[in-house]
Amino acid sequence: MTITLKSSAFENEERIPDIYTCTGRNISPPLHWDHVPNSTKSFVLIMEDLDTPISVLTHWIIYNIPSDVRKIAEDTPHETMLSDGMMQGRNGVRRIGYMGPCPPFGSHRYRFTIHAINQVIPPDPKMNKKKIQKELKHNILDSSSLIGIYSKKK
Repeated sequence: MTITLKSSAFENEERIPDIYTCTGRNISPPLHWDHVPNSTKSFVLIMEDLDTPISVLTHWIIYNIPSDVRKIAEDTPHETMLSDGMMQGRNGVRRIGYMGPCPPFGSHRYRFTIHAINQVIPPDPKMNKKKIQKELKHNILDSSSLIGIYSKKK
């Protein structure tokens, strides 16, 4: 079996509830996963907006999620270091932590991806998507994505 990422807040390719967006409380949704490869040393979670006009926009990076952890609770604090040694990187606007969906127009797809990896990444207070991709390059054991859809109501 392959790793599977889910949320109790929304189903794959369904609408992300307002509470997790800029029109609500802008808090991170609860996420959980299972079917993890035995040789997993840690996990990396990346959330991206796939539909920005210029390029993909990173909304959230969490890395060094311990190999025995299978969930991220709702409303993750905006801190570089979290409990159990989890680290958060900088999102696309160079801030630490979760940045909820807030498309200026239209409906956007937000991809949450969990990567099971064979290493623990050296902590970096300036971790960003480019740096995390370099760390992931040859270390991914398995991955799973969950897509949420969001558009502002008129």
